[in-house]
Amino acid sequence: MTIEVDRIIEMAWEDRTPFEAIEFQFGLKEAAVKELMKKELKFSSYKLWRKRVENCKTKHGFKRVSGIDRFKCNLQRSISHNKISKRK
Repeated sequence: MTIEVDRIIEMAWEDRTPFEAIEFQFGLKEAAVKELMKKELKFSSYKLWRKRVENCKTKHGFKRVSGIDRFKCNLQRSISHNKISKRK
């Protein structure tokens, strides 16, 4: 697996990362992410992920509470200690 595929899978598993963020960063629409997950995961893991995504209100931008218009946490800079993310 490439680093890019690994990151897409990681983002897809994260509850707070919407499909729109994956599309913005990697150009993959929701259907393509689902296809990738089905191909790369064991079938039982894929089923668990699909069930989780269907019940998660934060995976889809239109289901989110209004006012959430960013892809990362306010504390991301202090959590990751990433020099790039500390730029303003």
